[in-house]
Amino acid sequence: MKRAVLKLQGVSKSFGALRVAEAIGLEVLAGETHAIIGPNGAGKTSLINQISGTLAPDAGRIVFEGRDVTQMSIAARAQLGFARSFQITQILPHFSALENVSLAVQARSGSSFRFWQAAASEAALNRAAVHWLDSVELAARADTLAGALSHGEKRRLELAIALAQAPKLLLLDEPMAGAGSEETRRLVATLKSLKGRYTMLLVEHDMQAVFALADRISVLVAGRIIASGEPPAVRANPAVRAAYLGEAT
Repeated sequence: MKRAVLKLQGVSKSFGALRVAEAIGLEVLAGETHAIIGPNGAGKTSLINQISGTLAPDAGRIVFEGRDVTQMSIAARAQLGFARSFQITQILPHFSALENVSLAVQARSGSSFRFWQAAASEAALNRAAVHWLDSVELAARADTLAGALSHGEKRRLELAIALAQAPKLLLLDEPMAGAGSEETRRLVATLKSLKGRYTMLLVEHDMQAVFALADRISVLVAGRIIASGEPPAVRANPAVRAAYLGEAT
């Protein structure tokens, strides 16, 4: 049986009267792609924020590889192996794709940041950066300014940056958001190529992408997980169909 890389135990969070997480229990297993789905306002991004350290839970524990990380900073979690992509891409638009990834490689290796441009001048960093760009089919765009990339290419660049951090857990917050059909197809293909090699927690609205990628799915509604399991079981669950897919039971 696969071990749990990430465990959420009774995680709760409120903003005044608004409860965005209510005693959430969740396990993400090693090497699996676990999707979290739910309607707008269900608390999905708030949950990812709590896992990544952007937001502190009011109660409960977040355990990563047997270690309680609930009170750890974002930086400390990153050192343990957390890597995250965001709904809005977090790249340096005036740097090339290669430089963006080189800086991530440099940060992971602990190299000096005395000069920003130093990262792109080091052959070893470049080789590693090209490898990660190639893993997301962006090697041909290495010298292109990140700001000039298409939306889908920016998404794949952000993924390359995350991979360059040698993650033990990839937190993917709506990677298909804003992508066209062809860009979505390429993103799904890229993520499929990573399945089994990385543990991924995916928040996504695109149901076609979710069912193409997820090994297991958890459904979040009004801050509560109402169902969790393999895709066919979740798709057939009457509560899910009523609360999320909009079908009558």
